[in-house]
Amino acid sequence: MSMSFPGLQLHIEDQHVVMDNGILQVNISNPEGMVTGIEYNGIDNLLEILNEESNRGYWDLVWNVAGSTGTKGIFDRMEGTSFKVIVENEEQVELSFTRLWDPSMEGKLVPLNIDKRYIMLRGSSGFYSYAIYEHLEEWPAFNIDNTRIAFKLREDMFHYMAIADNRQRFMPLPEDRLPDRGQALAYPEAVLLVNPVEPDFKGEVDDKYQYACENKDNRVHGWISNNPSVGFWQITASDEFRSGGPLKQCLTSHVGPTTLAIFHSVHYSGEDLILKFGPNEPWKKVFGPVFIYLNSLTDGDDPLLLWEDAKQQMIYEVQTWPYSFPASEDFQSADQRGSVCGRLLIQDRYISEENVPGNCAYVGLALPGNVGSWQRECKGYQFWTRADEDGYFSINNIRTGDYNLYAWVPGVIGDYQYDAVITIDSGCEIDVGDVVYEPPRDGPTLWEIGIPDRSAAEFYVPDPDPKLINKLYVNHPDKFRQYGLWERYSQLYPDGDLVYTIGTCHYGKDWFFAQVTSNAGRQLITHMKELLGKLGSNSAWPMRVEPINYD
Repeated sequence: MSMSFPGLQLHIEDQHVVMDNGILQVNISNPEGMVTGIEYNGIDNLLEILNEESNRGYWDLVWNVAGSTGTKGIFDRMEGTSFKVIVENEEQVELSFTRLWDPSMEGKLVPLNIDKRYIMLRGSSGFYSYAIYEHLEEWPAFNIDNTRIAFKLREDMFHYMAIADNRQRFMPLPEDRLPDRGQALAYPEAVLLVNPVEPDFKGEVDDKYQYACENKDNRVHGWISNNPSVGFWQITASDEFRSGGPLKQCLTSHVGPTTLAIFHSVHYSGEDLILKFGPNEPWKKVFGPVFIYLNSLTDGDDPLLLWEDAKQQMIYEVQTWPYSFPASEDFQSADQRGSVCGRLLIQDRYISEENVPGNCAYVGLALPGNVGSWQRECKGYQFWTRADEDGYFSINNIRTGDYNLYAWVPGVIGDYQYDAVITIDSGCEIDVGDVVYEPPRDGPTLWEIGIPDRSAAEFYVPDPDPKLINKLYVNHPDKFRQYGLWERYSQLYPDGDLVYTIGTCHYGKDWFFAQVTSNAGRQLITHMKELLGKLGSNSAWPMRVEPINYD
């Protein structure tokens, strides 16, 4: 860092610890480890000062005892019980807030040792946070549904949210979602704004799931304040610690104003992605670091320049991963990691007599498993890249351990898995050479609907009910994120499911983008129940109708 910036200062008080590098001050509760205040650019606190100190900037998780069902568990903000200074000098401060588990806590707290870390560097307009979770061998079984870090910003300042170049907008206020201003829809997260504070939002749907993002695209998101011109951004330089692979969708920012770094979640997947630990199963994982980046402008400049600057900062963070400064031995530095390279070829004799390159294939390493198991893998680390047009790939900065090599190619059916476990040692450079994927086939392709690219973008996505829109997604490539499109299926096909006629229909116009149950099924169940009622309970007719959950 430039010597023109002042050296770091650390102020330790009875109930708070303050990191100060002359650009910003970060106030953290002692020993809980909650971020209670961020002072920046003359503003005494960017976090919501009306919230309790424990509800401003915090790590949390949702857990449950082993054998539990569903995805609703016990919410835990993971309050630390011990504070320690790990690094303190003019160039860097790193703080640790820990909570250790023992058998007396069984059933009361998640059976994990938790170490939350915060880092500030000299001359840096932000700070980093990461955490180490550890489950020891003799501890009880349990489940984790979700874990993340959350920041709740000042409602009176941050009104403009940005997730991508084409996904940004002014946002409603949190009070617009309350019962006197909003109408609850099919699930609690979705609210129709009927009497918002700002009339321009009237008639829109607010739903945090509309702002989800695939892991591979989830690098930077956050909020802009116009007066004063300040940006608050959450930057994630690597996907290695996220669950579910590059296509897993996670929440980003939403009305609050809230910004999130999701490390593991069951959103869009349900119980398949619950982290389940058996008895006597040791486990340790590092989540993060993520970077909380702050920027500002002088009066009169276009506030959207803050977004452009945040994207440039994201590129810098990605280029410097893995970071050299985390002090925990559990975070491996670049020289402790290894690499894998090779070339993916496709062998499909119905298309070509020669092997063809795996053009733009997704190639990754994840824990050993079955073909495609990376999509449900939660406990380890994953490392992904894109092959070039000739199928060559290189995966760098891989943590030590045992992995399988997985791949899929846009436009090609199925999943590839390398037939041997790959062991990564510090400093290793493994070249697997040419690896050949033979897609499953029983014969030549006669016809197909859509493109095998793990996306439904090419199918027909209807316009939403005009009374249930989010203006951001009107005439937008992501219009599939509009609320209530599942109801449009039954409106379009009221008498039964659609029929696709080969040679006549086109999937861009005639094939609904999602497999949705029609009202015809509901009507059939209702009709059969009525019929059984007329037959009477003493009927000998050997028939049983079971209720079906269509929700």
